[in-house]
Amino acid sequence: MYKGKRFLAIIPARSGSKGVPDKNIRNLNGKPLIAYTIKAAIDSGMMDAVVVSTDCEKYASVARDYGATVPFLRPTSIAGDFALASEYILHTIEGLKELGQTFDYFVLLQPTSPLRKPEHITDGIQMIVDEGLDSVVAFSEAEHPPSYYHPLADDLRLGSLSVKESNRQEHQQYYRINGMLYVSKCEAYQKNPTFYGSKGKALVIDNTYALDIDNEYDFALAEFMIKRYGNGI
Repeated sequence: MYKGKRFLAIIPARSGSKGVPDKNIRNLNGKPLIAYTIKAAIDSGMMDAVVVSTDCEKYASVARDYGATVPFLRPTSIAGDFALASEYILHTIEGLKELGQTFDYFVLLQPTSPLRKPEHITDGIQMIVDEGLDSVVAFSEAEHPPSYYHPLADDLRLGSLSVKESNRQEHQQYYRINGMLYVSKCEAYQKNPTFYGSKGKALVIDNTYALDIDNEYDFALAEFMIKRYGNGI
């Protein structure tokens, strides 16, 4: 709770990952991946409930072992590769309401961001409440501007490519959505399920913490960062 407002952490962890099997509960430096996000949510001291949304009882058991609750499983109809985030978010909020649990805000925390710190969660919560916002989304600086990216021909020849020579320092700074933190008013999201309305604001977080695990390389990098820096990242 913060300033009398109730906060719900939603951690999505469906099974069936194809790129990295059982990614969300895979061992990362001695703990399942999801454990890092559960711990960050609890250690923020802001959450009235930390709920994992999963379609798998095995995942639910792991989540409970590390302090989260799983009051119900996610239906398979909203747990596939093409399921929308809005579907499981609304399913969680509405399912909890049926159990008599209501919240003013929810915080979406993807388990693939294990380097996230409790302070990042606290910063997002303070921003949305203190500034009277409907949503806060975490961004990080993009390494390259859009002009660095180009479609290539099937034969990879460059004759059709139009590239203007420029100095990197001349480009405007761009930012990318890093996926590690989304905060929203429950009521606003239920009326219009988006984080990007006119009363939304970006929370810029250093790229050091913004790793999003999607493949084996990402796992190796995350393990290196945790082993080398530990809690000091």
